[in-house]
Amino acid sequence: MKPSRSGHLPINGVSLYHEVYGELGASETAPLLLIPGAYMAAASMEPWVSAFAGTRTVIVFDQQGHGRTPDTSRELSYPQFADDAAALLRALSVERADVMGYSQGGGVALQLALRHPALVKKLVTLSAAYRRDGWYPWVVEGTEDSGGTSPWAGTSVEKAFMAHTPDATAFEAYLRKMRVFGGEEQNISDAEMRSISVKTMVIAGDADDVKPEHTLAFFKMRGGDDADAATSWGAVPAARLVILPTTHVGIFWESAVLVPMVSAFLDDVTPTTPDLF
Repeated sequence: MKPSRSGHLPINGVSLYHEVYGELGASETAPLLLIPGAYMAAASMEPWVSAFAGTRTVIVFDQQGHGRTPDTSRELSYPQFADDAAALLRALSVERADVMGYSQGGGVALQLALRHPALVKKLVTLSAAYRRDGWYPWVVEGTEDSGGTSPWAGTSVEKAFMAHTPDATAFEAYLRKMRVFGGEEQNISDAEMRSISVKTMVIAGDADDVKPEHTLAFFKMRGGDDADAATSWGAVPAARLVILPTTHVGIFWESAVLVPMVSAFLDDVTPTTPDLF
């Protein structure tokens, strides 16, 4: 698919690259902001863009240092990325959007809902954690690994960075910042999680990098474990939970399975109740 508009916007001191699929303001359906994961760019979200764009306008962007957005002297943080997303929505004159993020992007989506609640209509997280201890220890250790630039040689991450900043030293500095960023992680409190007002869908794999007990706690704090919804067939709870038999990476490629569920959630489709008796 080709975007209806794309390019760079001056956002919080960053030349932020973004793409829009569909026409903003042409429908009563809220646009969907898709936020890629760590080291990923807008182009990586193509399976999700293609699946959603038939029914709603889709916005994607490259976070600082990712894809076509050059790095700057700013440090990397979830709150900063969320503020960038908020500024982008305002620059596009979007009053309110549904927001969906994968992995790191899910953490950014959470911060967006916390820091800029008026901009978020509904929230969907895909394989995301709200606290550092939600990841298995080996995941955190992997993000802190100081492997230098050699593991990234020839990858799409290196090629995209070099296209706008052909400087090996700058690329090494960006990777070093990403390792610090990944090691620090975010630490959203339980009270903050409960304070988010929008309906939330939590999605993860049963063999995810995120611990299953963390995903369940995430779901409960977002309004899951609703006894009224459980005893009233057809009731729509404040939070929805999806667990697929796959991994952290594998779940990213399950758009064919997940998009109908996510779309039903975003569109407030009431679950059907078959006549069993």
